Amino acid sequence: MRIIAGELRGRHIDAVPGDETRPTTDRVREAIASSVISNLESGFEGTRALDAFAGCGALGFEAISRGSAFCLMVDDLQRAVSTIKAN
Repeated sequence: MRIIAGELRGRHIDAVPGDETRPTTDRVREAIASSVISNLESGFEGTRALDAFAGCGALGFEAISRGSAFCLMVDDLQRAVSTIKAN
């Protein structure tokens, strides 16, 4: 998996091992980002984001890559938290 846009574009993101999580696809992340960009005058620039049920943190890292100042990534699965820290 990779970050699809912004400063970190192309950077590889590891998925959470096992089948307890399902990574958000590139297409869905792009759709969410497009929605944010079209609804906020400055897009992601300077925003604070929340990636609840973060899994590998793909949505949060995408927001940071596109200009968010901060992202809180939350997951209760220890393997997910370890993967987020590694990513």
